[in-house]
Amino acid sequence: MKTKTYAGISDEYAKLETSKIVFIPVPYDGTSTWQKGADKGPEAFLDASENMELYDIETESEVYQQGVYLADAVTENSSPEAMVEAVHAATKRFIKKNKFVTIFGGEHSISIGTIRAFNDMFPDLTVLQLDAHADLRKEYEGSKCNHACAVYEASQTTNLIQIGIRSMDVIETTVMDTEKTYFAHDMAIDDNWMDSAIDQMTDNVFITIDLDVFDPSIMPSTGTPEPGGLLWYETLEFLKQVFEEKNVVGFDIVELCPNKHDKSSDFLAAKLYYKMLSYKFIDEAIDDDFESNFDQSSGSKNSKYNEEDDY
Repeated sequence: MKTKTYAGISDEYAKLETSKIVFIPVPYDGTSTWQKGADKGPEAFLDASENMELYDIETESEVYQQGVYLADAVTENSSPEAMVEAVHAATKRFIKKNKFVTIFGGEHSISIGTIRAFNDMFPDLTVLQLDAHADLRKEYEGSKCNHACAVYEASQTTNLIQIGIRSMDVIETTVMDTEKTYFAHDMAIDDNWMDSAIDQMTDNVFITIDLDVFDPSIMPSTGTPEPGGLLWYETLEFLKQVFEEKNVVGFDIVELCPNKHDKSSDFLAAKLYYKMLSYKFIDEAIDDDFESNFDQSSGSKNSKYNEEDDY
């Protein structure tokens, strides 16, 4: 990776010891079956992030100040199974350091390793999958670590909730829990799907986002784009509600297949990642703002807080 720090942030906010957040790139594209290029996703993402404004208007915060450590990329590609084991080990190592661990692929098979690590470390885990595809095959093309199998293991070992599904093989109907699957065509006419999905989640939630969950009108640069996907603000509304009501323990984002002639998808991925961090750490940002105001007024609260004290 050319980038020395996430989003080009200063070393002050990029050290492992002081960072609350870890970012693990996984430039892997070993099992994709149509368009190749997801291995270039992390580099395109980091390049877009470095050219993105770091003040989030909605949350009035600069979440990078919580510290984001850019870990060494997981580059194991000798086999899908070896890659999954390497991702599992790297992810678990940083969770054990009490970091908020995030991973960027690469294609969706990397999530087998990330989900396995979070399931090892957090009890009663919900895996929230945002995806166009079910990815529930037990095995595909001779491997259980194929992108088409990305959440099969999660369906057996965690509370899997699937959002935005609109493409699958008939064999996957034998595995899928339809009570916890939100098909895109149903979501389009159901105003209650967000609350319903959240009600089915346990307290600890890991989010895996395949970028093809988005409609290709706003996210064309994926390996297997599918019409009829989610749009930007409805996705943010849902994610914000999940972060507010549940303990999101980490997330991964996969399947950015960059197009050198159109950078909009790279920036959508970069913005999505930053928005999710902003939602996760909004309370810390408020606390930091309070402490800053407290310090600047020589130990007394500023007028914004004094007004509240008058009541």
